[in-house]
Amino acid sequence: MSRLYPIYLFALVISTGMLMQEWHARSHTQFAWGVMLTPMLLQGWSPSLSTFWNTPAWTMCTEAFFYLIFPLVILWKRPKRPGALVGILLGLWCLGMVLPGLYMGLHPDGDLHPGRYTDAFWMRALKFSPPPHVPSFLFGIVLADLDALIPRAARKRLLFGVLGMAGIYTMLYFGDLFPYAMMHDGLMMPLFALALLGLAGKNPIASFFGFFPFVAVGQASYCLYILHFSLWNMIHDSNILTRLGLAKFDPWLSYGLLVLAAVLAMKWIERPAQRWIKTWLLPQPAKLT
Repeated sequence: MSRLYPIYLFALVISTGMLMQEWHARSHTQFAWGVMLTPMLLQGWSPSLSTFWNTPAWTMCTEAFFYLIFPLVILWKRPKRPGALVGILLGLWCLGMVLPGLYMGLHPDGDLHPGRYTDAFWMRALKFSPPPHVPSFLFGIVLADLDALIPRAARKRLLFGVLGMAGIYTMLYFGDLFPYAMMHDGLMMPLFALALLGLAGKNPIASFFGFFPFVAVGQASYCLYILHFSLWNMIHDSNILTRLGLAKFDPWLSYGLLVLAAVLAMKWIERPAQRWIKTWLLPQPAKLT
């Protein structure tokens, strides 16, 4: 959390414009709860407040919950055989689709065709609250065990990567044909697993994404994620690109500005703050006299 929380707070600071909108859109009680819960990474436990203040920050509530339960999860004795691990992965995949499946079958919000912009209570609970994402968290832990058993240079990793990325692209391209509640989390777990196993190997796919600019953007990906919503709104609400005569280059110019801002935030805020927190919290070695 020493890496994640400083830039999380910075994102809230630059999102004060959204906070003003929240004040006008919510009751005073909701607003007060949102202001209290969001800095404490607890907003996701209230579906109506999960995207309060900085919309992408809901994931940090879920991640904080995973940090909290990780000491217990790490005690889980997992098998060392590939076949057994694959079986657990399949089980977790099915478990991850139980709640989306119940949502699709029971229609608790009364919407027979929910989609990306469905904003009803139970859809928000399914998308943004921590418990529905626990199977994917456990899936990732077991996947790491499986990854450790496959040699980095194994040819099968290249096959895994190709199948995973092709499958992800295909499902996203034809996304409207799949139930949105399933697509949001559980359905694509195996495809992401194959892609990750491919990227973790020594093969042309891994080499391509190991290109320095990709690595730099990847290192700043958290900053990009947590800042992009607020920065995008700042760029376009200010009409700065129009006033400078640069609107014709949008949205690509905005994309470039967001990436640049993320890299600078990583260099000037995230990493210095992380070093300071570690120096402050961790005991320092005694100096020899």
